[in-house]
Amino acid sequence: MHVLVVGAGIIGVTTAFELRQRGVEVTVLDRRPGVAQEASYANAGVISVAYARPWAQPGMPRKVLASLWRRQSALIFRPTLDAAQWRWLARWLGECRLERFRRNKQRMQRLAEYSRAVLHELRRRHAIDYEQRQGWLQLFRSAADIEATKPSIELLAEAGMPHRLLDAAACRVLEPALIDATPLAGGLHLPEEETGNCAYFARRIKDFAAQAGVAFRFETAVTGLRLEGGRVVAARTAIGDVTADAVVLAAGADSARLLRGTGVKLPLYPVKGYSLTVPISRFEFAPMVSVMDEAFKVAITRMGNRLRVAGAAEIGNRKLALRDTALGMLLRVARDWFPGAAAYAQARTWVGARPMLPDGPPVLGPTAVANLFLNLGHGSTGWSMACGSARLVADLVAGRPPQIDLEGLTVERFARASP
Repeated sequence: MHVLVVGAGIIGVTTAFELRQRGVEVTVLDRRPGVAQEASYANAGVISVAYARPWAQPGMPRKVLASLWRRQSALIFRPTLDAAQWRWLARWLGECRLERFRRNKQRMQRLAEYSRAVLHELRRRHAIDYEQRQGWLQLFRSAADIEATKPSIELLAEAGMPHRLLDAAACRVLEPALIDATPLAGGLHLPEEETGNCAYFARRIKDFAAQAGVAFRFETAVTGLRLEGGRVVAARTAIGDVTADAVVLAAGADSARLLRGTGVKLPLYPVKGYSLTVPISRFEFAPMVSVMDEAFKVAITRMGNRLRVAGAAEIGNRKLALRDTALGMLLRVARDWFPGAAAYAQARTWVGARPMLPDGPPVLGPTAVANLFLNLGHGSTGWSMACGSARLVADLVAGRPPQIDLEGLTVERFARASP
């Protein structure tokens, strides 16, 4: 059996690796010259179960509207004439109710917990170092931030996930590098959460996959899928068709374009995220614990001798152009908490397109097209869910039963949903 995996980000690379472990012949196609060069390249690095939550949650519509009148905001909404944007927003608004948020978060946590277990297994088996760190501290600038997080904290308690709500003094004991000048109402400590360098991990998994026989064809852009008799018979590229017995689509935000003509309809839309990668100049002033500024939704992660500052969610402009206001917001938050830690003037900037579905969870597994499988729509949680998603999809392609309940994680939830 020969399977094409379209996409060589963290999702595609781990999927190819897992398929090869099941004895499948695998070819990976990607338009870039190497792995993890788009959304997987310079993300926040969060590997989270507790923080795996949908963007659609109570209070978010108000924040989106407020962003229209703010120069610096965690959310950047730019209305366009793109009908797909408005269809996506309509579905997203419907998912912002508390009961739907709880349902979607539980689905995402189920997958993220399984994925973390798979990641740890791979790390032990192959002795992979990807600049991982343990522990996560969510910072609240105000009592309002704490109040807004209560639904998530209640779900943590229900799921039995270790967590501690700390006052400001306890936060600074846990992370002494936090400066006193920035207002701090408290924090949520999640001791089992992790961070790590997603691109590093992807490159290591690619090496293992290639050694095992996976063929990687880079700088090979897929322009579409060719169907005959209700099956995919080839992926179209500029240098000719590539045939296979089955296809796994793991092309991130570009997957929506590649699904055209297949009859598989998903409300997938790109939401841009930004990051800065900054060399640490004073290690005593740099954080040891990864932190998230809840007010601005900015993560600050220590990766070796660098800080990764990541955040912002921009919806509306599909072009991957850097927006100065978003980068300025990241820089402001980093300096608010750790002003003397890094050479911020030397920051390397990045922007990537998160492949977002309006309700939050990804879509995994088979479709109405007999040999077309999906592994996409992870949004900002792709790194958290990659290893588990890959193993589940590989099992389904190989005809094996999945190891967790796939309720709410397949294309069926959109087939049943009303537009």
